[in-house]
Amino acid sequence: MQHILGIDVGASGIKGAVVDIAHGKLQGERFRVPTPQPSTPKAMAGAFSEIVEFFNYKGPVGCGFPTIVKNGVANSAANIDKTWIGTNIEKVFGEACDCPVFATNDADAAGVAEMRHGKGRDENGLVVFITIGTGLGSALFYKGELIPNTELGHLLWKHGKSAEAWCSSGARSRLKISRSEWAERFNEYLNHLELLLSPDLFILGGGESKAFEQYKHQLMTQARVVPAKLLNNAGIIGAADYAVENYKGEV
Repeated sequence: MQHILGIDVGASGIKGAVVDIAHGKLQGERFRVPTPQPSTPKAMAGAFSEIVEFFNYKGPVGCGFPTIVKNGVANSAANIDKTWIGTNIEKVFGEACDCPVFATNDADAAGVAEMRHGKGRDENGLVVFITIGTGLGSALFYKGELIPNTELGHLLWKHGKSAEAWCSSGARSRLKISRSEWAERFNEYLNHLELLLSPDLFILGGGESKAFEQYKHQLMTQARVVPAKLLNNAGIIGAADYAVENYKGEV
């Protein structure tokens, strides 16, 4: 099976597509549904199965999920309903769509896709991948290997709040600040990460990466900073990759 369904679960939307895993490309258009509010396991399972049904798909499904994920279980819930903590994502979604589901952290999934098929290819140093959306997701790679479940968007920042409350897309919308003012904040955040980690490369993904040309001149770091090649499709592609790697049946 060369074509695998990948689903990227976010705090505001859940989107999926069938992925050509050999080439790291979507096969056709994405399908998106709003994330239910409140985002309880039962409600989100219904939305997840709606995407599977839309593609009339049967087989392994990859899922990028916006929490720390260990052995398929959610270990945090920063931007979704707190009832997810301790819940087995793979079991809840798998029972809803009647397919084997394989779940990993959403930013890790996007980062893996970008390292395999995008701007991270052949990068052997320390790479920090940041998804800029409702929150700030992160994935950390050294010599191409993922260090899973980093939560660099949750670094304590000013006034005791997290970094993502200061410079995510969600923060920009909530505070009604210009993209230029947001970019100043984000540059400050990148400089802090550089102080802590000394990376060779920052890759920026998520929705805000599409506007990279508008603010790149405001990002001043020693490390290179580039927009993700796969843009907002990275999470879907990486989720499909994760399913292939963990599925025990024939693919």
